[in-house]
Amino acid sequence: MFFTRVFRRTLFAASKSEASAASSSSSTARHNPLEEFFEADRNPEDEKPVVYGRGWKASELRLKSWDDLQKLWYVLLKEKNMLMTQRQMLHAQNLRFPNPERIPKVCKSMCRIKHVLTERAIEESDPRRSAEMKRMINSL
Repeated sequence: MFFTRVFRRTLFAASKSEASAASSSSSTARHNPLEEFFEADRNPEDEKPVVYGRGWKASELRLKSWDDLQKLWYVLLKEKNMLMTQRQMLHAQNLRFPNPERIPKVCKSMCRIKHVLTERAIEESDPRRSAEMKRMINSL
């Protein structure tokens, strides 16, 4: 975590100074989109361990609407990208990646979303709509 903070400070120093200059000229504060690839800072002196949630079950996903599944897909994709970025960054510095079990949870949830969407496409009575749904699912 120490490296994450140091790396973030040096990497984003220029962009933060530009953002502060831009925000002083405008009333809205700017958000650096690269910060979404890093986990929020935590105090290393905290004694209680961080507990992460479980993956989504297919039975839970079957209850969701198409739009909810699409939103969840992109949330999981963003989480996966953040975890992979953090893992690669720490690996390059020969540091241990904390909680490596989070990546398989995210990947399994994404696979389950595709499975549920494929089930819905197969059950579709209109063959054209079914083919369109399958093409979209395969492009995910």
